[in-house]
Amino acid sequence: MRSLNRFRLITFDVTNTLLQFRTSPGKQYGEIGALFGARCDNNELAKNFKANWYKMNRDYPNFGIETSPRLEWQQWWRQLIAGTFAESGAPIPDAKLDNFVSHLLELYKTTICWQPCNGSVELLQQLRKHNQPDKHCKVGVIANFDPRLEALLRNTKLDRYLDFALNSYAAKAEKPQAAIFERAMAESGLAKLRPEECLHIGDGPTTDYLGAKEVGWHAALVHEKSYSYLAKKYGVDINRNHVFPSLYDFHKKLSDGAVVW
Repeated sequence: MRSLNRFRLITFDVTNTLLQFRTSPGKQYGEIGALFGARCDNNELAKNFKANWYKMNRDYPNFGIETSPRLEWQQWWRQLIAGTFAESGAPIPDAKLDNFVSHLLELYKTTICWQPCNGSVELLQQLRKHNQPDKHCKVGVIANFDPRLEALLRNTKLDRYLDFALNSYAAKAEKPQAAIFERAMAESGLAKLRPEECLHIGDGPTTDYLGAKEVGWHAALVHEKSYSYLAKKYGVDINRNHVFPSLYDFHKKLSDGAVVW
């Protein structure tokens, strides 16, 4: 872990980096929808969820906070969920919609829907252990997420390893925008912190890796695709030595002294 000594701030993405869905949103939505009398094909739900996710992000970026008039994040999800079920042939009746949305939003704060990614807890534990008072380094989260992030990290018990968690809704900026990385530096509370003393780890080639590099940070990409695939799709700015299939693999290479920044 010695190669991390140069960093005063280490941040992680959440979805598909520290935590992953236990089952796909399509299947989960289908099970909850059935309880509310809305029965439809899970594959249709998955397809329509994805389509509505892209549409909402295009029309109302960052869960609606950047639009005028501002859309509250709960309303953002209400619109996405209603659209997903309506397009899957099982619209939720208006009388039930608020309860249904509220139930789903609460559920997605819990371990019913989320589980740790391979190696995430072990790496966080090691960072905490490695972080002696004389080598003080802050560990945080930067996520394109709504304000439920803190409750999710608390419920999954990851909060005990973190000094702060920054969600894009609160920051009023999304990765890969420079502002959210700059806000994370401020949130760390570290005096005279420089970008080259920061490391961000995530699964998004653009949002996490290239976004962090653009503001002068170091970055590690956790991605199941091969380096040749990533370089072809996202460009050669991605360093092959900083791409890892999982946090487990990243942790192992760190322990073996095989990661050079």
